Amino acid sequence: MTIYSIGLDFGTNSCRALLVDLHTGEEKATEVFNYPSGEAGIITHPRDPHLARQNASDYLNGIEVTVRSILAQAQEQDPDFDPAYVVGLGVDTTGSSPMPIDGHGDPLSLQPRFKDNPAAYVWLWRDHTSFEEAAQITDLAARIRPEYLAQVGGTYSSEWFWSKILHCSRVAPEVFEAAATWVEICDWLPAVLTGNQQPDRIVRGICAAGHKAMFNPKWGGLPDEDFLRQLDPALAGLRPHLFSEAHPADHQAGGLSPEWAARLGLRVGIAVAVGAFDAHMGAVGAGVGIGSLVKIMGTSTCDIMVWPSGQPLADIPGVCGIVDGSVLPGYYGIEAGQSAVGDLFLWFVRNLAPDTLGTSLDEKFRALEELASQQGPGESGLMALDWNNGNRTILVDARLTGLLLGQTLHTKPHEIYRALIEATAFGALTIIERIEEFGVPIHEVVNCGGLAAKNAFLMQAYADITGRPMKITRSEQTPALGAAIFGAMAAGAFPSIRKAQECLCGIRKIYQPNPQHHAVYHDMYRLYRQLHDGFGTVSWNGSMANVMKELLTIRDQQCQPQEQA
Repeated sequence: MTIYSIGLDFGTNSCRALLVDLHTGEEKATEVFNYPSGEAGIITHPRDPHLARQNASDYLNGIEVTVRSILAQAQEQDPDFDPAYVVGLGVDTTGSSPMPIDGHGDPLSLQPRFKDNPAAYVWLWRDHTSFEEAAQITDLAARIRPEYLAQVGGTYSSEWFWSKILHCSRVAPEVFEAAATWVEICDWLPAVLTGNQQPDRIVRGICAAGHKAMFNPKWGGLPDEDFLRQLDPALAGLRPHLFSEAHPADHQAGGLSPEWAARLGLRVGIAVAVGAFDAHMGAVGAGVGIGSLVKIMGTSTCDIMVWPSGQPLADIPGVCGIVDGSVLPGYYGIEAGQSAVGDLFLWFVRNLAPDTLGTSLDEKFRALEELASQQGPGESGLMALDWNNGNRTILVDARLTGLLLGQTLHTKPHEIYRALIEATAFGALTIIERIEEFGVPIHEVVNCGGLAAKNAFLMQAYADITGRPMKITRSEQTPALGAAIFGAMAAGAFPSIRKAQECLCGIRKIYQPNPQHHAVYHDMYRLYRQLHDGFGTVSWNGSMANVMKELLTIRDQQCQPQEQA
C-alpha cells in the first residue's frame, strides 16, 4: 500500500502544505496560503522599522486551507487516493519567532484586552526591536558565561528568543506578566495539532532551543537562574515556566488530535513530528550530508551544514549556533545566514525601480534581470553592502545598514539591481570562507527556495563569485519536504533519514562558474572585504580612499573591449 506524509512550511509571508508519496518520492500536491494580517502577513509599526510581528490565527487558518486543498487535489488526480494513507505530518517555521501564551496554551493576542497590543503577538524572526537587550546579553555572557556565547558564534542576536522576551518585559510589562510562558511557533503548532498545548505538555525541539535559547545539556539546559537574574529578575522568574528538555525532529510530538483530524480530513492519531526551523528542515529536504552547505534562499538566506557529533568541531565565531541534533540526529547542526536577500531585491523593486520597466512587480523583476544579465562583472563601477536588515553572519549586528558605492549621473536601475545581487553573493562567500577557516570543509553548495528555483541570473552570479558550482534541488518546496521527511520518520516509515533522503531528494540543475567572470569578481571581492571590515568591525584600521577609484579601474578594464569593438 502506498503511504504519504505531509509537510507544513510556515514562512515569512505564507504557509504551504506538501503531500509526498513515500514510496516513489512523487510530490503529489502542494498549496500556498498567504497570511491575511498586516502587510504581506507582517504586522509593522510606522514609527519603528525594527518591529515585525505575526498573528498566530493566520497559521491555524493556513493549516486547514492548505491541507484540505492538497488532499482534494490528490483525490482529483488519483481516484484510488485515500487520506487514510497519510501516516505522518511535520512542521517547520521561521525562527526565532516566540510568542507569549496563557495557561491553556492559547496566544495572548486572542484575548480582547491584548488584541491591539503587538507585544502579545508572534515576535517574528525579523523583529529587531531588542537590539539593546541582545547587546546586554552578549556583554554579560562574555563576562561570566563565555561558554553560552561559544555555541552561538560569539554574539547573541536581536533575532533570538531571550532578547525578545527581555525587551517585552521592559516595553510591555502587562503582556509579560500575563504570559504563562513563551513558546517558539515551531513548538506551538505541533502542540496545537496534537492537543498538547498546555504549557507543561508542549514538546520542545532542540533546533529552536539550542540555536536561539542557549539551551545545552552541558550546562543543564537553559541558561542558569543566576545568569538570568543578573540580566533581569523577571527572566529568572520565567525560567521555571519554560522547559527542561528538548528533542530532535525525528521524535513524535504526539498523535493528531480528534479535533484537528476532523478539521483536516485525516486519521486520528497519525504521527506529528517535533517541530524545527524552516532552514534546518529545508536542509534535510535538500539532502544535506557531511561536506554539503545548503543555502535556503528566500526573504533571507539561511546556510546549514552538519558535522558528526563524535568528531572534534571548533567553535566558529559569527555563526548562528552549533547544536547537536538540530538538523540530523547524531550530527551537529551549523547555522549561518544573511538577514536580507529576497527582501532586499523586493525593497529595491518596490521603491526604486521606475514604472518604465513595467507596471507590475513581476514585470519589473524580469526587465531588471534581462538588462542586468547583459552586463559583465564590474562594468557599472558599483558595489553594495547587503545589510539593509542588519548582518546576521559573521558580524551579527542588527544596527548595520546597507550601502551603495560608485554611483554616477549615468547609473541605471538595472546596474543597482545587479550590484545588490552581487553584494548578497559576496556575503555568501564571506560565510563560506569563515566556516572553512575553522576546519569544516565544503565540498558542494546546494541551493533551494524560491530564489534558487526561479532566478537563473542570481544563481549564475553566485557561481561566478564563489567560484563553486551551484546545485539546485529537484524540489521547489524543500522546507516542506524536510518537514514531510520528519513526519515520515516520526511514523516509522523509514529506517533512517539518509534512506528517506535517497528516496525523496535530488538535484535538477547545476550552474557552473565562468572562469573569466570569477577572475574579475576575485578583485572585486577584495574591495568588498575592505568595505565589510571597515564599516562592520571596530578593530579595522585603514583608509577607504582606494575603493572608488579601484572600482572605476575595474569598470574601465571591463568596458574597454566593447569600445574597441
